[in-house]
Amino acid sequence: MAESGVPGSPESGHSGDHGGGGGGGASAREQDRFLPIANIGRIMRKAIPENGKIAKDAKESVQECVSEFISFITSEASDKCQREKRKTINGDDLLWAMGTLGFEEYVEPLKLYLQLYREVEGNGKGSRPAEQSGKIDGAINGDPGASFNGM
Repeated sequence: MAESGVPGSPESGHSGDHGGGGGGGASAREQDRFLPIANIGRIMRKAIPENGKIAKDAKESVQECVSEFISFITSEASDKCQREKRKTINGDDLLWAMGTLGFEEYVEPLKLYLQLYREVEGNGKGSRPAEQSGKIDGAINGDPGASFNGM
């Protein structure tokens, strides 16, 4: 299922190590394999009490898991695109992959988000009016008043 060289796949030399060298000649640098730790910490802080703290190893564990999840889903979507002789993976391919890999409960909310995102992006070629930007931000942050009710 995983392609050789896909960051985070066993074939790429990523086997849970956080070091820069390690698992073979084709090993990618850590910053190329993982999402930025500051972004991970910011997202994690939203889920804990204001006075809560997150240990560095907890952030690193989540960083590795999230990066592996993205590689897992992307690899499955990539395989589908290759079978269909397409070179571009789109949002629908990722949703299909999530359903195929057992993450069905996330597909419908993400379909709604993708639809809203496409509406906003189609309205002004990249510039987002404040009202629509707020809808997407609310959807991401779980604002019950947002027009996106799936999450």
